[in-house]
Amino acid sequence: MIAFVHRRCSFNFMKWVLSVLSILILFTGCVTKQVDWQALIGHYTRDQAITDLGPPDKTAKLADGTIVDEWLTQSSRVLVAPEPYFLPPGAYFGPATPVYTETYVPAHFLRLTFGPDGKLKAWKTFAK
Repeated sequence: MIAFVHRRCSFNFMKWVLSVLSILILFTGCVTKQVDWQALIGHYTRDQAITDLGPPDKTAKLADGTIVDEWLTQSSRVLVAPEPYFLPPGAYFGPATPVYTETYVPAHFLRLTFGPDGKLKAWKTFAK
C-alpha cells in the first residue's frame, strides 16, 4: 500500500513539476525511429530487409537481376467530419451547407531496389 504524505507544496514547485511533466509528454510523442536509407546503400541486404520489414507486398525481378520490393508503410483511409463545427446538433446553417466532409489520405509505400548481388541500390518513399 502506498502512503501519501500530506505536505504543502509551493506554487513555484507545482509549476516546476507541471513544466517537467509537459516537456516529458511532448518529447515522448516525438520519439520515432527514422531509418537513414541513404547510409545503408551498398551495405543493407535484401535478407536483412525481409527480416526487419517482413515479406514485401510487391516484388519484381528485372532482366538484369535487380529486385524491386515494395512495402506498405501506412494504409489509405478516408476521414469523415461533420460540418460546420461551430453549430450545435440540429442547427440550420443554410441550404448549401454540407452534412459532412470527406478527406482522402493516400497510402504510403517504401520501395527498395536491390542489385543482383542482393545489396541495396536505391530507395524511395511515395504515396498513391
